[in-house]
Amino acid sequence: MRKLEPIKLKAWTLPFIVVALAVPIVAAFMFGGPGAGLAVGALAAAAILVLAARARFDEPIEVGAAPGDRYMLLVVAMAAVSEPGLAGSIAEIASAGAAATGTAGDHGPEVLVLAPAVNTRVAHWLSDLRKARFDAQRRLALSLGSLAAAHLDARGQVGDSDPVQAVEDALRTFPAQEVVFVGPSRGDHDVDEVRRRLDRRVRVLHTDERAREPSA
Repeated sequence: MRKLEPIKLKAWTLPFIVVALAVPIVAAFMFGGPGAGLAVGALAAAAILVLAARARFDEPIEVGAAPGDRYMLLVVAMAAVSEPGLAGSIAEIASAGAAATGTAGDHGPEVLVLAPAVNTRVAHWLSDLRKARFDAQRRLALSLGSLAAAHLDARGQVGDSDPVQAVEDALRTFPAQEVVFVGPSRGDHDVDEVRRRLDRRVRVLHTDERAREPSA
C-alpha cells in the first residue's frame, strides 16, 4: 500500500486554510442565498479532491529480495503482446538480461506478464470491475500465447486498475531486475512515475517492436 509522506504545516497554516474555505461559502450563503452557497461549497470540495488526486508519492517502490541465480523480467502488458515480432523482442530482452547477469547457464529467465485491469473513470467510481478484468484477462491470455510461440516460458497475473500500483504490488513478490511496458500507458505518465520511483531499468516496447530507454 502506498503511503504519502506526512505533511508538516506551521501552526497558523491550518486555521488559515479553514478560513479560506469557509469565508467564501458563508459569504455566498449570506449574499447569494442557499443556491449560491451550495455551489461555492461544491467548488471548494471539488478543488480539494483535485489537489488530493494530484498528490505525488515520493517514496521509492519497494522490491523484494532478488535471487542471485536467475534473471527476472516483469512485462507490463498495457496492450496485448499479439505480434510475433513484439514477442520476439521480449524474448531477446530476457535472454540478454540472463546473459548479462551470468545466470543463463543455471536457469532460464523468469518472466511475469502483468495485465493491469485498467478501468474507465465512470466504471471505477461505480466499482464495476467486470469489463476491466475481462479485458485484462484477454490481454494476458494473448500475451502468454505469443510469448510461448516465441519459446519464452512466462506466467501471468491481473493487476490493480492503477498501473503504477499494479507494478508496485507485483515487485513485492516478484523482484524483477528489469521492467518492460508494452503498448501505450496513458501518455507514458505511468512509465515516467515508475521510472522516477524505481531503481531498476524500465523500458517501453511499442508496437513498432523497438525498446527505448530514458536518455542519459
